[in-house]
Amino acid sequence: MARRTAVSALWAEDGVEVIESAQHRGRDEIEARITAAHDEFVRGAGFVFRSAGDATGHHDTITFTTHMVPAGGGDIAWTGRAFVVLGPDGLIRSDHQFTVPTGDTRSTVEDFLRRLAEGDPDRIAEVFAEQVDWVLDWPAEGHPAVPWIRPRSTRADVADHFRTIAEFHVPGEAAGSAARILVEGNEAVVLGDIRQTAKATGKAYTALCALHLVVEDGLITRYAVYEDSLTVAEALSCS
Repeated sequence: MARRTAVSALWAEDGVEVIESAQHRGRDEIEARITAAHDEFVRGAGFVFRSAGDATGHHDTITFTTHMVPAGGGDIAWTGRAFVVLGPDGLIRSDHQFTVPTGDTRSTVEDFLRRLAEGDPDRIAEVFAEQVDWVLDWPAEGHPAVPWIRPRSTRADVADHFRTIAEFHVPGEAAGSAARILVEGNEAVVLGDIRQTAKATGKAYTALCALHLVVEDGLITRYAVYEDSLTVAEALSCS
């Protein structure tokens, strides 16, 4: 009953959903399609669907990306992009869905950010190529309070980088946000912030940052980070 109510509230009576293999026209067919997908993927296989947070639109059209992931955590199993057309009454007239190929730039970057939030250094490193062009906005001599900020060049270096960061911060208090992900071809820019609490000083800090990533064959080959390094250094300095 709740599903039928939701379909009626969102879809026009003659609305149509178009996927690669079929069309579903009218509320009855759309409800049946949603029920079948829920039974197969959610109830049956234990997946959940999560928004990529990239919804945008104009002139009664909306496009957005969604990921199908294991409810208990794990790799993205499927990524889809939808193009939705609304009627004058705000109800959905049509919804065209497209499967996003695995390894495209946006899905790779979103996978990296999801693994970064999970905090496992080895799983983070798996998204990187064996050889990485690692670019830092940081003096070559480094800073004694932040030893993880130094040149890197391999996948093993990437794991060590994120492992060392964790060692210098309070567990469970790491957070951050990606306000914008801009993609053009195989390059992406991520704009956001990092929030941590330093173990040595107990100081909590928020540092603005930007990442410039290059993705080739589903792996990150260039990682350039530009961050508020002064805020990081001050938070970790005991003096």
